[in-house]
Amino acid sequence: MKKLLATAILSTLAFMGCKSTTEKQDFTDKIELAHHKQQFLSKEAIQFNIKLEFGGKERLNAKMIVLTNSSKGVLEFKNKSKIIFDQDKVFYSAAIPNEESVRFDAFTWEYFFLFPFKLSDRGTKWNPYENKEIDHNDYLTQKLTFQSGTGDAPDDWYVVYAKKSDNLIEKAAYIVTVKGNKEEAEKNPHAIQYLEYEEVDGVPIATKWLFWEWKKEEGLTKEIGKATLSDIQFVSVDKDTFRPGANFKTK
Repeated sequence: MKKLLATAILSTLAFMGCKSTTEKQDFTDKIELAHHKQQFLSKEAIQFNIKLEFGGKERLNAKMIVLTNSSKGVLEFKNKSKIIFDQDKVFYSAAIPNEESVRFDAFTWEYFFLFPFKLSDRGTKWNPYENKEIDHNDYLTQKLTFQSGTGDAPDDWYVVYAKKSDNLIEKAAYIVTVKGNKEEAEKNPHAIQYLEYEEVDGVPIATKWLFWEWKKEEGLTKEIGKATLSDIQFVSVDKDTFRPGANFKTK
């Protein structure tokens, strides 16, 4: 009898574990299908202009080209200065607007852009999340964390909301730990909202981002910044696209 009971319990736990894994896969599968991930990855690179403002002041105004597999990218500013990343290496020219944030700028904005296509990257861990916000029934919601050693800031996390109506990501709450620790970052979480999707060669791309302060029980609270994306197009690159100049520095 005890053996039968133990077998039943183990079978139930195995079923629950399998169900949990399936739910996580369903979550990412639905979103990646809605965002046409495979079609996106079939292209070599994508280019766009990004204008970013925080507190009413311009934070970034540049053209970005990034490989769709996210391994290389370049930010080119109005004065023709550049930030280039190749895997985890970052190169930059001396005349860039903000030298202190080189590494942050190299990886943050391209990650926000590519986010819908990176949900099943190596090192991602999906966790159930109880959405208690007033409009929770409108969204599929889960929490993304990362395995140790993933990227520059493996302690970051995201709470991802996809609209049930179309499975497109509408918002993602997050913390930034690259300049501090997780405990401090969790005192001041933010969120990015993806709006005004447009199709580029059949792939839906959000052309407007809003940045918010965020609270677990309330969701979006106070708008703190915005970004507009324009002239979005898939492009081909050559060996010189991501080649740093002889006078470039490294970070």
